[in-house]
Amino acid sequence: MAVAMSSRCPGLYCGRIMVNGSVEGECGVCPRGERANLQKVCERCTEAPELYDWLYLGFMAMLPLVLHWFFIEWYSGKKSSSALLQHITAMLECSVSAVVTLLVTEPVGMLSIRSCRVQMLSDWYTMLYNPSPDYVNTLHCTQEAVYPLYTIVLIYYAFCLVLMMLLRPLLVKKIACGLGKADRFKSIYAALYFFPILTVLQAVGGGLLYYAFPYIILVLSLVTLAVYMSASEIQSFKHLFAKKKRLVVLFSHWLLHAYGIISISRLDKLEQDLPLLALVPGPALFYIATAKFTEPSRILSEGGNGH
Repeated sequence: MAVAMSSRCPGLYCGRIMVNGSVEGECGVCPRGERANLQKVCERCTEAPELYDWLYLGFMAMLPLVLHWFFIEWYSGKKSSSALLQHITAMLECSVSAVVTLLVTEPVGMLSIRSCRVQMLSDWYTMLYNPSPDYVNTLHCTQEAVYPLYTIVLIYYAFCLVLMMLLRPLLVKKIACGLGKADRFKSIYAALYFFPILTVLQAVGGGLLYYAFPYIILVLSLVTLAVYMSASEIQSFKHLFAKKKRLVVLFSHWLLHAYGIISISRLDKLEQDLPLLALVPGPALFYIATAKFTEPSRILSEGGNGH
């Protein structure tokens, strides 16, 4: 659909390409890495991502690692000595994938990226905003307006999957001798399920996750910490310090609490936002302080005595 050169490009994301300092061509989709400015001219994105953008990418990068660790722990068994090595390998896979993803993203060969700033939710779903100037023909201007926040996550997941398939089967075959043949590769099979799910989640819900991830982190980390402490029957500091693994789980959840608080506050005002990190140990301390009052056996016994 041709649009007259004198008219302004319709729609939110359509623009004209600038060549040698002059605007040329018809209205249409901007090249990758560019975005239409207020004058509806395609402009190269040269800004560095904001702190919140990096925190979002960190969250999306953490998801496969946390799921790897969960399923390795779930299927390795209590007596298996291979779990720790598998945990380290999973972290290595995700770390290398993250570095390689940054290196292949523009500017190529550097651990930094240039990005188009996210301005509103519709930036993530440009395919829903293709204009129809004459109400008959549609002008297709679907593009990555949030470059590269949308595709970089998908590239990272692809590298994670490739590295896992190259490294983990050989490692598991050598070290997971205590497990049966059927159980040995279950954590890898689980990854073959959750990677497509994560990919669809990013493709469909990337924009929603971008705005909601700080609250998702806080809620999930609080719920999982409460479930873990309840399942492990931790009712005092003595129970908490009885095993090193419990402390590792506790500090991991504290890091997630802090990550969520920083993501919500964005550290815009350091003198106001940093004291909020003092709230991080609060949920665990509250649980230990009140666990003895909510012990089911105690409630049942008191109820029986009352009758």
